[in-house]
Amino acid sequence: MLLELRVENYAVIDNVAVQFAAGLNLLTGETGAGKSILIDALALLLGDKASADAVRHGAEKAVISAVFGADSPVFDSILADNGLDTDENSQVILRREISSTGKGRVFINNQPATVGVLKQLAPHFAVIHAQNEAVLAFDGLSRLALLDAFAGVDTSKTAETYDRWRQIQQRIADLERDEQNRLRLLDLWSFQLKEISEARLQPEEDAKLAAEKRLLANAERIYTAAMAAYDALYESNESAAALMRSAARHLEELSRFDEQFRQQLSQLESARITVEDIGQNLRAYADGIESSPERLAEVEDRLALLDRLKRKYGPSLEQVMALGDELQRKLGEMENKDEVLRGLRAELAQAAEQYLESARAISRQRYESARQLEKQVESEVNELAMKARFKVETSGSDEEANWTPRGFDQVQYLISANPGEPLGPVEEIASGGELSRVMLALKTTIESGPAARPRRNGSSGTALQRTLVFDEIDSGIGGRAAEAVGKKLKQLSRSTQVLCVTHLPQIASFADQHYLIEKREAGGRTKTSVRALDADERTRELARMMSGAKLTETSLKHAEQLLKANR
Repeated sequence: MLLELRVENYAVIDNVAVQFAAGLNLLTGETGAGKSILIDALALLLGDKASADAVRHGAEKAVISAVFGADSPVFDSILADNGLDTDENSQVILRREISSTGKGRVFINNQPATVGVLKQLAPHFAVIHAQNEAVLAFDGLSRLALLDAFAGVDTSKTAETYDRWRQIQQRIADLERDEQNRLRLLDLWSFQLKEISEARLQPEEDAKLAAEKRLLANAERIYTAAMAAYDALYESNESAAALMRSAARHLEELSRFDEQFRQQLSQLESARITVEDIGQNLRAYADGIESSPERLAEVEDRLALLDRLKRKYGPSLEQVMALGDELQRKLGEMENKDEVLRGLRAELAQAAEQYLESARAISRQRYESARQLEKQVESEVNELAMKARFKVETSGSDEEANWTPRGFDQVQYLISANPGEPLGPVEEIASGGELSRVMLALKTTIESGPAARPRRNGSSGTALQRTLVFDEIDSGIGGRAAEAVGKKLKQLSRSTQVLCVTHLPQIASFADQHYLIEKREAGGRTKTSVRALDADERTRELARMMSGAKLTETSLKHAEQLLKANR
């Protein structure tokens, strides 16, 4: 659940902090006040792309931060996998900074992180349904994604088998190239393999040679330093060992008169032995140093060869060696083309069978779930002041031409918004208001569908509820339809936190918490503020939404009636 959102120097927002609560959180305000900007700021914390243009004019950087309640092993696991510590209060604190130069930084629980980690956490924290999503959500891929989200379909195995099938196809295509291309490739691969093989590369050889080069290039300095340390510790008359031996004689004399010095004498003797050992090691090390210009030249030549191979065939020596192994395999296949092709075609048939097995399984799951989804969405839509028929049409054949990493199915959402009218694609025949209500019905159904079940809070078995954010999803509706949408949002907020930006008083009247977004001019600059409304302020805000800036007794009474009816 989103507990707090702070926004500094973002677009027209100077400095805003909002504390949210469970239930239905409604945000209202005049057009242009910054309602959607607040949602855009939250989207940045969920991994959206940032732009320096969003930094408030005159500011060095924009800072957006949020506190989410996160009492679940799911969050602990994601943080641990990315080397981040958890918060002792079962919270996750996200912060994102965007500088005016375009650079950005991410912090999670006050530890440096990446946008990639934000994207991993985002699906468990919140999902934002934007006002333009209704149109965008009905392309082919999105239609399939909505059904899969409801059904809890996992396409990872299908994608894996598809990739394997495609890779084998590509290997067969490589082998079946025309003879001229095949000979050209053979020459190229043979040359590359010869160059790599003749180098006789060893793992981590470049790092070892670089260390040896440092020693050889600085042999004289290293010898001088080692011998100087040896003399200071052991060899000279004023060495540490000689001084410690002298001190030991004096301590031995003292210990004859006072027993307390016997322990110090033992400690000093142990230290002297350690110092002498270090001195001997330094002498042995210095004796082993060779100043060999010939060996240095050999090492430098070898490093130059390794660097040239890395520039040509891979940024690391390991990748160059891996390429050599791959070239060996390819050449072996080319030389035994017919035999290899027979084996690959057998592998291709097996890979195709595995793909079809997986794709047909998810296809059956989609067909079964489509029937459930259309019934539930139709019920939800008709609770939103519509008399509509809704159908989820799943089609597609398992012919090879239809294969994709997501399977071979296609999904179409059909609706008849008026009795007696034929069914047609939602995106083609539904009005703007109808599209908004269909999307709300879909999202409500999906949030309560099978896909929600895996989000479990550890051993407790309670579902992990994401914060649902609706940014003016009520556009294009009013009157009875608006009231129905408000009731639906209220119903949804009983099981999960809901944030909604709205311009309709009928919807705002259902709020558990009502926030007003205002834009003011101060010191020649525009500033946006957000504040929670008390009961009297809510009445006045609803009245303003009905009648405009000038409040009337009629609008105030109507607002009071709305609040009382939808309490």
